[in-house]
Amino acid sequence: MEHSCHLCHIDVQNVSVSRGGQELLRDVSMHIHCGQLTALIGQNGAGKTTFIRALLRQIPFSGSIRHVNEHGRDISRLVTGYVPQHLEFDREMPLTVQDLMATAFTRRPVWTGVSKAVRGQILEALAEVNATDLIDRPLGRCSGGETQRMLLALSLHPAPDLLVLDEPVSGVDAGGLTLFLETLDRLRASRHMAILLVSHDLRLVREYADHVVLLDRTVLTQGAPDYVYQTPEFDRVFGSGEVV
Repeated sequence: MEHSCHLCHIDVQNVSVSRGGQELLRDVSMHIHCGQLTALIGQNGAGKTTFIRALLRQIPFSGSIRHVNEHGRDISRLVTGYVPQHLEFDREMPLTVQDLMATAFTRRPVWTGVSKAVRGQILEALAEVNATDLIDRPLGRCSGGETQRMLLALSLHPAPDLLVLDEPVSGVDAGGLTLFLETLDRLRASRHMAILLVSHDLRLVREYADHVVLLDRTVLTQGAPDYVYQTPEFDRVFGSGEVV
């Protein structure tokens, strides 16, 4: 683990989580750098979801999670955006993309109507993810990739310091996958945010990640994708014939 860093980053030190006497995470440490995509990989049950929940402050943990500047000083407020794996909703519900997004941009009930100003904000948010054509689309008629781009647009408001993506393209078709990842790549460069991607797609991780963390309740190894994929720890978890 590196001990100095000249970028703003999320500094995770010795994060541990236990529940009911069972150790779910042990001494997890990493830097999630601004302007970079960090990928978290591991088998089912390795603690990836538990780590995300700790990062989002949804469960108690020991250790520390700090947002620090390039000089190592604490930045008091950490704004986090989150894109889940799926959006659970009744596909027959008469709700449009605009209706759902309006709940994040105004406190008024959507059934009272959406003002021109709020619609303009929604269009601006969708434009960031190349999805303005979705604004009047019923949610039930959005493909998996379209739904994930809408959720990405929502996660960017307010502008996050850290964007957490939990298997965001699982089940998305190839066209939707490419568009989502190209959008993410552009946002990473333009917004200089820290991005944490949880993914089972090892080829995707190798192509898009700057830094990879292999987790099995604790950090087994981390580094550039090509480095991690050649380690004995990676072979032990995934097998030498798994990738790429």
